[in-house]
Amino acid sequence: MIFDPILDLFRSKAVTIPPLDGAFRPNTLLDDAGVFADLGEADNLVAFGGKLIASSGNAIYSFAAGREQEMVARFPAPVTALALDPAGKLAVALETGKLFVDGVEQTLPVGVGCISALAFAADGTLWLANGSADYSMANWSSDLMRHGASGSIWKRPPGGAQFSQAASGLAFPYGLLPVDGGVIFSESWKHRLVRLDGANGARRIVADKLPGYPARLSPAPGGGAWLAFFAPRNRLIELVLQETHYRIDMIEQVPREFWIAPALSSSRSFLEPLQCGGIKTMGVHKPWSPSRSYGLAVRLDENLQPLFSYHSRANGHRHGTCSAVELNGRLLVASRGGDCIVDAGSADIAQQKVH
Repeated sequence: MIFDPILDLFRSKAVTIPPLDGAFRPNTLLDDAGVFADLGEADNLVAFGGKLIASSGNAIYSFAAGREQEMVARFPAPVTALALDPAGKLAVALETGKLFVDGVEQTLPVGVGCISALAFAADGTLWLANGSADYSMANWSSDLMRHGASGSIWKRPPGGAQFSQAASGLAFPYGLLPVDGGVIFSESWKHRLVRLDGANGARRIVADKLPGYPARLSPAPGGGAWLAFFAPRNRLIELVLQETHYRIDMIEQVPREFWIAPALSSSRSFLEPLQCGGIKTMGVHKPWSPSRSYGLAVRLDENLQPLFSYHSRANGHRHGTCSAVELNGRLLVASRGGDCIVDAGSADIAQQKVH
C-alpha cells in the first residue's frame, strides 16, 4: 500500500467505478420477466396512443393490444432512432445519416450523420442527437475507444425547415427527453445526464457518475423518466481507456468484436476477452463477475435521481438494453443483445420487490 502514491505518479489516477448499490442494487427482474415480443436486435421503443412502435434492423414494427406485430416500414439501412410528434407523425433516422418525417426525407446540417436519438417536444419542436461527427452509429465503440467528443444536439422549431445547433463537443449523446423549452440528454462516454437550456444553451449536470453507459430516455407517467443503460462499466475497460498505446494497438490489430470494450452481448465466442478470472467457477457463469454486456433499466424521479432498477446480470441473456418505455402501466424494455422486447410488468410491483 505504501507504494500506491508513487505508482499513481506514473499511472495517473486510480481506476474506480461507482458500485451497483442503492437504487442500482442488482436483481434478476429483467431475466425473470416475460417476453412481450421476440424481435431481432430490438432497439428503439416509442409508446403512442396505446400502441408500441419498435425498430429492429432495417424495419419498424407496430404492436397493438391483442394483435400480433405489424411491419410499419422497411428501409434500405438500419434504423438508428425513432420519435412520434404530437399528431402521430413518425420520425425515422437511418444508419446512412438520413432522416425521414412522415415518409419525407429531411434536410440535415453538414456533419450530422450519426443520429442516435430523436424526440418531439409537446409544442412540436424536434430535437436530434448526433452521437459523433467522426463515426456512424454502427461504429460507436470506435468513438468510445478513441475518446470521441464530437457529438452534438440540434433542434428544429415546429413548422421550421432548418435545424440549429444547441450544443456541441459532447461525448456521444444517446438519449433525449424534452422538458420546459429545453432537453435532458444522456452523455454516454461521460456516464451522466445533462440538462440543456433551449434558449441560451446553458448546461447543468443533473446526474453524474452513473455505473454504466446511459442510452435512451423516455417520460414516465406522473413525472420522472425511464433510463436504459446499454452496457456496464468495469475496471478493465476503464483501465484500457487510460492506456493509450495498448488501446491504439488493440484498435489496429484486433477485430472490433474482440476488443476490451463495452458490448451489447457477450459470452458468445471463446475468442472474447474476459474469459478467465472469476467469471466462471466449476463451469457456472457467476452473476457478479465482470462483464462487457449487461441489461439495466432505471426509474428516475422528477429530479432525475434513481428510484429503483431492473437488471439482467452478467450471467443473464437480456443485455444491450437501449430503450425502455412504459405502456398501459407496464414497463417494456428493448434488449438488443437478447433479441426481444421484455415485458417487465407493473412498475409498482417491481418497486415493492426491490425494496
